Amino acid sequence: MIFADLFFIYLFLPLNLLFYFISKNLVYRNVVLVGFSFLFYAWGEPVWFLLLLTSAMLDYCHGRIIHRYRGTWIARASLCMSLAVDLGILFTFKYSGFFVTNLNALTGLSLPVPQFTLPIGISFYTFQTISYVVDVYRGDVEPQKNPAWYLLYLSMYHQLVAGPVVRYADVAREIQSRKTTAAEFSEGLTRMLFGLSKKVLIANTAGALSSQYLDANAASLSVGGAWAGALLFSIQIYYDFSGYSDMAIGLGRMFGFHYKENFNYPYIAKSATEFWRRWHISLGSFFRDYVYIPLGGNRKHQWLNLVVVWFLTGFWHGASWNFIFWGLYFGAFILIEKLFLLRLLKALPGLVGHVYLLILAVIGWTIFYFTDLGKLGAYLRVMLGLSGNPLWDSRLSITLVNHCFWLAVALLFCLPLVRMFKEWVGKVLSPGAVSTLLCCQPVLNLTLLLLSTAKLVGQSYNPFLYYRF
Repeated sequence: MIFADLFFIYLFLPLNLLFYFISKNLVYRNVVLVGFSFLFYAWGEPVWFLLLLTSAMLDYCHGRIIHRYRGTWIARASLCMSLAVDLGILFTFKYSGFFVTNLNALTGLSLPVPQFTLPIGISFYTFQTISYVVDVYRGDVEPQKNPAWYLLYLSMYHQLVAGPVVRYADVAREIQSRKTTAAEFSEGLTRMLFGLSKKVLIANTAGALSSQYLDANAASLSVGGAWAGALLFSIQIYYDFSGYSDMAIGLGRMFGFHYKENFNYPYIAKSATEFWRRWHISLGSFFRDYVYIPLGGNRKHQWLNLVVVWFLTGFWHGASWNFIFWGLYFGAFILIEKLFLLRLLKALPGLVGHVYLLILAVIGWTIFYFTDLGKLGAYLRVMLGLSGNPLWDSRLSITLVNHCFWLAVALLFCLPLVRMFKEWVGKVLSPGAVSTLLCCQPVLNLTLLLLSTAKLVGQSYNPFLYYRF
């Protein structure tokens, strides 16, 4: 099941809200959330629910053991066992086929290649359960005593399948005690509908347009067309993933949970370093706190630590060489920025930094898109003008003319326009005028819902891009 689906919007979510708000008893509400989360996750692939349940119960037990025997070898052994099981499960389902394929290619062996269907959300909930066990070991959080409530933390469908990577410390208090006010529910609903419209109205359109270029024969493309395809995919992946995060955060708010922001307008960044402080914030902070700093951070072996983190960042996204190259690509530029480039960029006009980052990001998303390295190389050669292809073509002109308004909206809303508008409203308008604007919010919500519904009617299954990671 996905959020951007008429069944979810008009049946699953209303039923969940109805059963949830029937009672004010928190135990009842938690049970309802667990039940609906199980149903959501098991809707397409019921068998993988057992894997999630197994992972949750094992790490619940490991957390209790670590807390009870804190400071002893038993606690350390339990931590190691937890990490081994969690990473072992992730490796088996996500990476075993990749490793066996490459081993066969290197050695000439013909070992059978494992063929597993990737359980939805395994990369996200594995990182969440790892963060819980490590935080308990460090003494940063108290272990959850109720196994059902730990299962609630790990399985909440708002963020289960594509993030953000929610840490137990961020929701521990709200699992035990929370309430939803009318204002917060309204705020959450608005956030969810904005996320839905970003996915349906912008990301899906960008995906349909970008595939006309990215999936075409490179020999048939112009240089401008190749850049247009990469730019459209850059728009798609931003609106797709940030739209999902908006829906997850909004849904959480409707049920009384406050998830941290996962995006902060990354395309306004002026460097790769700043970009990754704004893009997929929860993943970046996970690697910082659980890999980079434990390895030594900035204190020792900084360059090696950066290479390790960016190798893992790329590899986390998928069992394919292009993801590894994509991670190391950004890692290399961040390393260069730390050495000297960041100081140079700060000395230059801000526009230079923006242009540098946008070119860097668009090329990076091209690497991210192509799992076939042969196609990647051919596409990059066209983009860089190394294949003798024409600079422009009629197909690109038609695309720009037919979608100029949509493209203008997509590019404008990569900027923090909503935030700037809210700040302007707070400073300039009177309280009465602000109240009048707030009364218009239901109209905006209804408009976004109707527009998204109209686009979804008759549309084929179109999951969020990060569902496959």
